Amino acid sequence: MSNKKVLIVDDEASIREIIKMNLELAGYDCFEAEDGEKAIKSLEKFEPDIVLLDIMLPKMDGYQVSEEFVKRDIPIIFLTAKESTVDKVKGLKLGADDYITKPFEAMELLARIEVVLRRRGKENSIFKCKNVEVDFSKREVKLNGEKIELTSQEYNLLEVLIKNKNLALSREMLLEKAWGYDYYGDTRTIDIHIQRLRKKLNWEDVIVTVFKYGYRLENENK
Repeated sequence: MSNKKVLIVDDEASIREIIKMNLELAGYDCFEAEDGEKAIKSLEKFEPDIVLLDIMLPKMDGYQVSEEFVKRDIPIIFLTAKESTVDKVKGLKLGADDYITKPFEAMELLARIEVVLRRRGKENSIFKCKNVEVDFSKREVKLNGEKIELTSQEYNLLEVLIKNKNLALSREMLLEKAWGYDYYGDTRTIDIHIQRLRKKLNWEDVIVTVFKYGYRLENENK
């Protein structure tokens, strides 16, 4: 499964570095550009699967730069400190796929990237780790080639862990993402389902406990 390539375009090195760190942990290959001209020049070396594009850039602003990516049918998520509806509408009318306002959480950015790639048909539909294979398109899980029966909720939890692999997720985050905003169950529910997943998938050393916080799915195959 080839890694998806992300171009991060932002004039602040610290922001690029934080984004890059989180995306690489989640299995993406990242490339950086600090201004609009370098962003366009980068297309001579590689074609990204998606672009994270700041609006306020030196030399050429994000709106100008976006035209080149739209021509090449490369998905765009605008990154900006601007919050006005006018700016958001302008970006979307220019062809952007989404818009996220700084500051944002890593989980939110990962989720938005996943949604855009899936909508554009660029998402990897198969995930492999050790002897386990997960087919997102079929919601199917196999261990050593044999289909494993998971409950709907076990699968939902597994998918959240995989989509945020190598990131520490609190029990509250896992409840929110796998069960939904309106779920008011005890966080011990997470512990029970984690134990079931570990047992069914033989993943005792893959789904690790983050002390006094939650869990992390460790996957070296980025």
